Amino acid sequence: WLVYWIVHSLELLDQPISEEEKSALVQFLGKCQDPDGGFAGGPGQVPHLAPTYAAVNSLVIIGTEEAYQVIDREKMVAWMDRLRCDDGAFTMHVDGELDIRGVYCALSTARLLNIYSPELFHNTDQWLLRCQSYEGGFGGVPGMEAHGGYSFCGLAALILMGKEKLCNLDTLLLWGVNRQMRLEGGFQGRTNKLVDGCYSFWQGGLFPLLHKMVAETGDKNSLPNQWLFDQTALQEYLLICCQDLRGGLIDKPGKSRDFYHTCYTLSGLALAQHFSNSNNLNNDALSVLGDPKNLLVPTHPVYNVCVPAAVEANTYFDKLPVPRVPTSQEK
Repeated sequence: WLVYWIVHSLELLDQPISEEEKSALVQFLGKCQDPDGGFAGGPGQVPHLAPTYAAVNSLVIIGTEEAYQVIDREKMVAWMDRLRCDDGAFTMHVDGELDIRGVYCALSTARLLNIYSPELFHNTDQWLLRCQSYEGGFGGVPGMEAHGGYSFCGLAALILMGKEKLCNLDTLLLWGVNRQMRLEGGFQGRTNKLVDGCYSFWQGGLFPLLHKMVAETGDKNSLPNQWLFDQTALQEYLLICCQDLRGGLIDKPGKSRDFYHTCYTLSGLALAQHFSNSNNLNNDALSVLGDPKNLLVPTHPVYNVCVPAAVEANTYFDKLPVPRVPTSQEK
């Protein structure tokens, strides 16, 4: 995760990584790849869907031939198939916990690497729909409270399957717009909770996805030429309240800086700066608060890597055949 949080922050800031550093990072991530598929948090650890998502995103950001080729796509499919449950959910690792993060991490990885197949994600859309709560957002598992990170994972996962129209758009949109706090301008993660800088992406990231969904309905003419949240207020909160004077970003005033919050506050800031009402994510309208130097590189609203890196990875991997899911006799 540390590699992803750092390299994504650097690409958002448009700060290059040297070829020597890229190669060293690829070699390290290669050591984190399990012989039976998937990536672990460190060399010799148990492969897990969360660091697999982070490792694949890191390699996509690095974007070299060496980075792409280090990923064993065939073993990745076989490993993911072992994590899949009959109801369509995914455990985070073999015999591990189960929640909506696993589904999103698996789908994001599968779509970026072109290893997605209906067989690998059989019934997954139906399990995701059961996670949408009465509030409108998504919980970690069916019956849990709606939560910002889980809601992003749930909606992004449905979009990656092309099944987003199955969820309740009206209640999700109503829940999402009410998570931006009027005083601070930042987002809270759940009802009656405090704001947190990281939710500028986990909640703010919902809005490009929701905008696209509304645009595909009969209400498209009612959409403004901006996201359905106050982009300026969010930028004010992040730039004024969430910067550490020594560098890095934070949850809220009084908290310590860390790479996680730096990554996701920058990701949310990029979303607030760039608006696009078309499928061309490179053709957007800018809303940059303060110095023009505050402008960040646009991030992909589903994968959360910068748009050029996602496009290049899709171009590379879409030329490769989709590995098949092992049969019951082969498992």
